[in-house]
Amino acid sequence: MQVLVTFRHIEPTEALRRYAESKVDRARKFLRRPIEAHVVLSVVKHRHVAEITLAADHVTLNATEETGDLYSAIDLAMTKIERQIKKHVTKLQARKHAAPAEPEASVPAKRAARPRIKTERVAVEPMSVREAMMQLEGLDTGFILFLNAASETLNVLYRRKDGSYGLLEPEGA
Repeated sequence: MQVLVTFRHIEPTEALRRYAESKVDRARKFLRRPIEAHVVLSVVKHRHVAEITLAADHVTLNATEETGDLYSAIDLAMTKIERQIKKHVTKLQARKHAAPAEPEASVPAKRAARPRIKTERVAVEPMSVREAMMQLEGLDTGFILFLNAASETLNVLYRRKDGSYGLLEPEGA
C-alpha cells in the first residue's frame, strides 16, 4: 500500500511521517486490497488538523480531525476510518449472505395461477343413508357419493370436523 504524507504550514518531521504511515498501515488488516492512502497534516494557529483519504477496491474513505496535537488528530481520524471500514465490510458480508429475492415477488404476475383439479370417476351405487354411513367408516376420504335409494337422487354424505355427519341433498329440480 502506498501512503503519501503531505505537510501544510508545518515543518515536515520524520517522526510524524512514520507515525502517520504506521497508523494508516493498520487499515490493511481490515481491507483486502487497500490501494493508496493520502494523509494531509496541517497547522493553523493552534489547530492541528489531520485529513486521511483511503482508496481501496470500489470504495474511498475520508476522515478529518482537528485537535490541539497532531498525534491525537491522526489517532482520531484513523478511528473514524476504521469505523467506516468495518461498516463497509459488514455491509458487503450482509449482501453476500442475504437470501436471494424471490422472482415472483419482484415481478408482477400477468395472471393468477389456476388451481389444479384432480378428476376421479366413481361408481355410484344405490343405498340407504345408513348403509352409506357404514361404508364411510371404512373410507379415509371423509365423504361418499351415493344414489339415495329412498329418493333416487345423488347425495353426498360427509364427516364433519366435530365427528358428526352431514348429508348433501339436491333441492327439487
